[in-house]
Amino acid sequence: MQFVDEASIRVEAGNGGKGALSFRREKFIPRGGPDGGDGGDGGDVLLEADGALNTLVDFRFQPLYRAAHGERGAGSNRSGAKGGDLVVRVPAGTTVIDDETLETLGDLAVPGTRLVVARGGRHGLGNTRFKSSTNRAPRRTTPGEPGEVRKLRLQLKVLADAGLLGMPNAGKSTLLSRVSASKPKIADYPFTTLTPNLGVVRVDEERSFVLADIPGLIEGAAGGAGLGTQFLRHLARCRVLVHLVDACPIDGSDPLENLRIVEAELTRYSDSFSQRPIWVALTKMDLIEPAARAAFVTRFRSRLRAPQRRVRAISAADGSGLRELTGELMRTIETARDAARASEEARAAERTLEENIAADVLRHSIEARAARRQASGPGDEAEAVYRA
Repeated sequence: MQFVDEASIRVEAGNGGKGALSFRREKFIPRGGPDGGDGGDGGDVLLEADGALNTLVDFRFQPLYRAAHGERGAGSNRSGAKGGDLVVRVPAGTTVIDDETLETLGDLAVPGTRLVVARGGRHGLGNTRFKSSTNRAPRRTTPGEPGEVRKLRLQLKVLADAGLLGMPNAGKSTLLSRVSASKPKIADYPFTTLTPNLGVVRVDEERSFVLADIPGLIEGAAGGAGLGTQFLRHLARCRVLVHLVDACPIDGSDPLENLRIVEAELTRYSDSFSQRPIWVALTKMDLIEPAARAAFVTRFRSRLRAPQRRVRAISAADGSGLRELTGELMRTIETARDAARASEEARAAERTLEENIAADVLRHSIEARAARRQASGPGDEAEAVYRA
């Protein structure tokens, strides 16, 4: 299935039904009076988070969603039926944004959560409502109110506790395959990973966390080089980021310089990422002689000049350092979870950080869309709308 993490849709709530104009007409009952009933309310449009979905691809082919209109009233004071609500399922982790006001309407991160994105119109009134002592035969009714119409931007951010980032071929997919049951594509050429991959890392029978692997970054990614930064949004919810740095790059480049290039692109995308803990994992350490590994790590630490940064040496090939790395990640994630449960201040700080990253995600999305539309000629207008 094609992975799509952004889509635009139009939602139209149902219109309210019109009130009825009717008078009672029965044998032996003269001057029966008004008996026009009210119309029915229009149906709402709701989005529901579904944990079984993992892509927004369906919304590329079905961009319009309409709820049912309320039925009109009838005689004998019969009210019209309410229009049925329309429930649209979206992947858990979807952020819903009003595409015109750029207001964030909600974040459907928990499966089963529902969000009303367009409310149905209120019902119209039948002529019975306007009967009074001075107006025994009113001929006045009201039409139903129109339902809300909105254009929405859906952005999917995968639900992961920790995220892997690094240059292409740094060993992210290999690491994910070794510590979880995930089977991402692995090959000896750059950009093997084209979409984010998720895996559940089970530390023991009762403790586990979700690890995300995103496509690699290269210098100039913030300007669109390589796969650009389109998948960095999937790190927004991660409590910990693990930067994988190839200890023995095949091109002979400097591992420390590669680290700085990737992290510069990360903070250029959103400076708020610098507030997340970013660990360093030196990968492919099996390519270094065992006796020289400790000295290599010590030298790397001294050149990094950041004593507070966690630096771990691992090898997905022989498994060295993996158990220690996943164990530390599990403890860090559990500490963050406990702090969020115990402190409203910690929850507020996390919400603020996620909102700041989300604002940068939206900004980049708008810029990318504008660039696509500018690049599309007059004859490509339909395609530009389809891709938006």
